[in-house]
Amino acid sequence: MEDEDTGEIAYTDVACRLLDAGSCRCSDYPNRQAHVPDCVRLTPEVVLEIGWLPPTCGYRLVSEGKDLPSWHPLVSGTPDSVHEAGISVRGRVSGLETQFGLFEIVEHIVSWPLRWPRRRPAPVRR
Repeated sequence: MEDEDTGEIAYTDVACRLLDAGSCRCSDYPNRQAHVPDCVRLTPEVVLEIGWLPPTCGYRLVSEGKDLPSWHPLVSGTPDSVHEAGISVRGRVSGLETQFGLFEIVEHIVSWPLRWPRRRPAPVRR
């Protein structure tokens, strides 16, 4: 959420009504804009214009000329790598946006989207 007066960005643990919190995917991706008209379609141009993407976002990293981290699915080859790294929203969502009023959402401001995951030892392959 963005403070209208200061422009400051605050992240919350409140999810879009279409988020499947278990898979961390949109439950109706092809039709998402019919249900959520202000859903943003991320393109390289759009990413440059918005300031609310967390620092770990792959789109943001690429737009800044940075490499994707090893836990990113395009690098690891598996969508589970973000969950294994502890960088996804899995287990962190308090509820969907439809469950809270505007003033209640303010009570769900969190700082974890700004943190990079701790380095974990590589799994032992047998």
